[in-house]
Amino acid sequence: MDINYELYKVFYHVAKSLSFSDAAESLFISQSAVSQSIKSLEKRLNRQLFIRSTKKVSLTKEGELLLKHIEPAINLITRGENQLCADPKRGIQLRIGSTDTICRYYLVPYLNNFHLNHPNIHIKVSNGTSTQCARMLERNEVDVIVTNSPNSALNDLMEIIPVKEFHDVFIGRKDIFPITDNPITFKEMQSYPILMLEKRATTSMFLHNLFLENSLDLVPAIELASNDLLIDMAKIGLGIAFVPDFCIKDLGELAIIKTEQEIPARKLVAAYNLDIPLSDVGRYFIDSLREGQI
Repeated sequence: MDINYELYKVFYHVAKSLSFSDAAESLFISQSAVSQSIKSLEKRLNRQLFIRSTKKVSLTKEGELLLKHIEPAINLITRGENQLCADPKRGIQLRIGSTDTICRYYLVPYLNNFHLNHPNIHIKVSNGTSTQCARMLERNEVDVIVTNSPNSALNDLMEIIPVKEFHDVFIGRKDIFPITDNPITFKEMQSYPILMLEKRATTSMFLHNLFLENSLDLVPAIELASNDLLIDMAKIGLGIAFVPDFCIKDLGELAIIKTEQEIPARKLVAAYNLDIPLSDVGRYFIDSLREGQI
């Protein structure tokens, strides 16, 4: 089926914005031209892609399926155009996806080193959960991700490179919770208010699975989107937080609570798409992580 790329490009902009007028503005064409392009594409595919009403536009199931395939292609073409047309004086762009915690507590010195060695390369960092970062890589929205592992969203189409091993720990205030230096069981841990990341986070999935492996149900007292907030909550005695050890710089009044059951180590990994050539600067960045070049 021979369909003009411009039709897919119009579809992509409408699908992402769910607005014919916004798509027209982004593409610098009239709203009427956008509407005609969508009608032409739907006719050629013999499928309805959008549900139109006076108040909103939404994708049909067929439209959602098409977007899933079109989005990575559009991003890949855009990336190629940007690299081809890059001004040598300004350099090219390295797009990195990672979580807030990994960016703050692990990546910052590496980003600084990269910037010092490649001052003409523009670094763009996109934040999300580890799962969301893997999805960004799938859609070609980023060149490289640095994420927690295990991560169910990582797949065989990605080159996955371990760069750091770490442990997750429970932390709390011993002056508030009756915890001794002796290790406690997960069952005993259930009696305390547990503070942890929200369910969609890989760290949360990891802890839930640990409890399930011990035939225990984990019901957290508080779920948040930030490890920094979890640490702050633990400091004021609201509960016992479960966080990666690399984000604890100063325990202060907090203490690490040992458990009888071993908490397996996890890894930070860098990943990129196998079917897309990684730029030299992208490879340099990953090598610096692997070799610990700060």
